[in-house]
Amino acid sequence: MEKFQFNLKLVKKLTILTFILFFSSFILPKSEKPVLYIIGDSTVRNGSGKGADALWGWGSMIGDFFDEAKIEIDNKAIGGRSSRTLLSEGRWDAIMKTLKKGDYVIMQFGHNDDGPLDDTARARGTIRGIGKESKEIYNPIRKINETVYTYGYYMRKYIADTKAAGAIPIVCSPIPRNNFKDGKVKRNDKDYGLWAKQVAAQSGTFFIDLNSLISDGYDKMGAEEVGKYFPKDHTHTNGEGASYNAEKVVEGIKSLKKCKLKSFLK
Repeated sequence: MEKFQFNLKLVKKLTILTFILFFSSFILPKSEKPVLYIIGDSTVRNGSGKGADALWGWGSMIGDFFDEAKIEIDNKAIGGRSSRTLLSEGRWDAIMKTLKKGDYVIMQFGHNDDGPLDDTARARGTIRGIGKESKEIYNPIRKINETVYTYGYYMRKYIADTKAAGAIPIVCSPIPRNNFKDGKVKRNDKDYGLWAKQVAAQSGTFFIDLNSLISDGYDKMGAEEVGKYFPKDHTHTNGEGASYNAEKVVEGIKSLKKCKLKSFLK
């Protein structure tokens, strides 16, 4: 009789516990996976990101290296944009609406920042460097007056906004182009690569010297082999080239001390 009563009490406890767990699944907020947002230009996502004209950006390939059961990859890069125009078009504001604590933002800009500030074709350039300079212009594309700042200003804003949301920013120097001279690929360690590094250091932000990582590999491969990655021009890669570049991004992530993003890699 005592044994029966003991079993009956155990059954009641288990029933109550099951009841609590069942209803708490509807009441308590579900844990969300962190999101890895990627922002940049066409070297990060080309076109729709589905390989049109056989061209791909590395952001479209990087998901292959992550366990997407644990982290979501959201490639928000878009062709033709600079650090200025991704912001001025409202694309960054859209990301900020969903960016949350524990997310990551990898950013790579520079390829399109070197253009004119107010031309009638693109009007996407930024002031060179990382200073506090600004210039008032009339933007003929948007048909508005606009204050244009330095490359460093825009990069600092992305970093600051990301941190304010409780997310983790990671700055990349821009990938190299297929531009060889005397057997070596041309690097951007005197301009945008350097400025990206300086901004990251000033902000206490993770930095991947993607330009150097890829350039070192290109130097070893040689101009002929590297040329196979660039079917259309000296900037945009095919799928094989994009995968190679994504692999170098992952290599950079693995080298970052105290960066938990590496724990989501396969």
